Amino acid sequence: MKGYYKAPDKTAEVMTADGFLRTGDKGYIDEEGNLKIIGRVKDLFKTSKGKYVAPAPIENIVNNDEHVELSLVGGSGQVSTMIIVQLAEHLQSKVSNPDVKASITTALEALLKKVNASVEDYERARFIVVAKDAWTIEKEFLTPTMKIKRASIEKHYVDKLDGWYSSKDKIIWE
Repeated sequence: MKGYYKAPDKTAEVMTADGFLRTGDKGYIDEEGNLKIIGRVKDLFKTSKGKYVAPAPIENIVNNDEHVELSLVGGSGQVSTMIIVQLAEHLQSKVSNPDVKASITTALEALLKKVNASVEDYERARFIVVAKDAWTIEKEFLTPTMKIKRASIEKHYVDKLDGWYSSKDKIIWE
């Protein structure tokens, strides 16, 4: 890319002095010399302990679970991270059954342990919240390509964070 058409100010924001494009991707070079993209710089957040967390790799682990449709890892300014999930579509209508809900709770507790065993200490989640309402494009929680709109979802739940963090529960049903 040489730059934005008739927009030198936008070009200056994304191009380095030596002509490289700042893509906004976060990555690293592995031991074999391959570039591995792990997320977006704009998605990084800092915990109260001063550690930066890239949510995408953690969300990938969560989203691979059969009980989860979508997830968001957050915790900016908090002592630990947390995870909010939208249940898989085939489970959403069944949670009114206490036995199904208990089974999902057990499965999500196992998922939380799996996630926490897979990440650095400072990335470990304290709890998983099961979202009550569907994340939709109309609610502006998803883009037209079905990616989460992190800022919109976090804004929606911001008033509940203190209660969630003060809870001792590992799985919180909204």
